[in-house]
Amino acid sequence: MAGFEKRLLIVFFALSAITMTSLSVGSLDGRDALRPNAALTFTVIVMALIKVRVILREFMEVRHAPILLCRLTDIWLLLTAVTLLGTYFVGMAFSTR
Repeated sequence: MAGFEKRLLIVFFALSAITMTSLSVGSLDGRDALRPNAALTFTVIVMALIKVRVILREFMEVRHAPILLCRLTDIWLLLTAVTLLGTYFVGMAFSTR
């Protein structure tokens, strides 16, 4: 049981580090906070998706689930990533015209 708690504690600290990193990356653009920055937005969205995958695997116990469920959650996450990033970049393309 101690190994299980230690692993979850490590995962918790990793998630906290990713959160702090995404917050610091989000505040890097000091020029104009209301102006979109594609690189920063892409980075923050990808970091959020990494956090979702870690939470799915570690805290929702998908890691021990049948392989089909593992693959379905990965496909769902990939579709979410494509939808979020695609919507953002298509919106940027239309807003600059």
